[in-house]
Amino acid sequence: MPLKGIPHTRHAGVFRGRAFSAVTVPAALLALTALPPGAAHAGERTATGDGGAAAAVQPAHPEDDYAGSQIRRHEGGQRGTVVPTAAGGTEGVDVSSFQGDVDWKALRRSGVRFAYVKATEATSYTSPSFTSQYNGSYRAGVIRGAYHFATPDTSDGATQARYFLAHGGGWSKDGKTLPGALDMEYNPYGETCYGLSADEMVEWIRDFSDTYRERTGRDVVIYTSANWWQSCTDDDPGFADTNPLWIPRYGSSVGALPAGWKRHTIWQYTSQGPTVGDHNRFNGGLKDVRALANG
Repeated sequence: MPLKGIPHTRHAGVFRGRAFSAVTVPAALLALTALPPGAAHAGERTATGDGGAAAAVQPAHPEDDYAGSQIRRHEGGQRGTVVPTAAGGTEGVDVSSFQGDVDWKALRRSGVRFAYVKATEATSYTSPSFTSQYNGSYRAGVIRGAYHFATPDTSDGATQARYFLAHGGGWSKDGKTLPGALDMEYNPYGETCYGLSADEMVEWIRDFSDTYRERTGRDVVIYTSANWWQSCTDDDPGFADTNPLWIPRYGSSVGALPAGWKRHTIWQYTSQGPTVGDHNRFNGGLKDVRALANG
């Protein structure tokens, strides 16, 4: 949705022989670049992931670019309502440019022990807040990982995986870095399933997942809802044995899982907690979070 009072421009193209929908972005923001990389502590990354010049920041849906924004819009769940969770588990958050500056020390004092930070979307957007959020969580002693918002109608899965990896989505076995996450949810720009058939969607996700594993040795975490997965992959069970599941559901329980998965790894239980960001519960103790980080 265009922001009021800001001129926008339209972008379109072709992928797999089909035209993809034009995306509206603020024209005034197209010239912005990502935050320049600062002096990184051990284990930290710049937004490029390799110390090179940061890619141009091209906001996609900046008014609600957090993980689950489209889940909430399509499936319900009241933003700002915190639902009590079951006993046990480990508290976490996920953040994006929607949150901006984050007080990670305060989050850690509140009990947060892990976080996912939005790094990229498609192959034209890097979060301007990624570097400060990703490195800030590390400095505060929060185990963190990066996530990518998928747009399967703009390029193939391998291309988007490589873009994600080049802009902060990598993994290192330092005990403080979670494997990258792939955010698969409703299309904020057009057709629910991005104009792909179920078979094409499964192929796209497999392409991304395989590429990420080839480059890092880790299986990407898949963020998705049971409803979206059923609608857009025809309930494909083929990822359950390899890819950890991060499921959003804003209710009193996790509810039904997508086909194949017997358990979830992370539950996003509210789209706005008492402190900054979406709040999540890891299905296990801190030692289990560390185990996922270490692979």
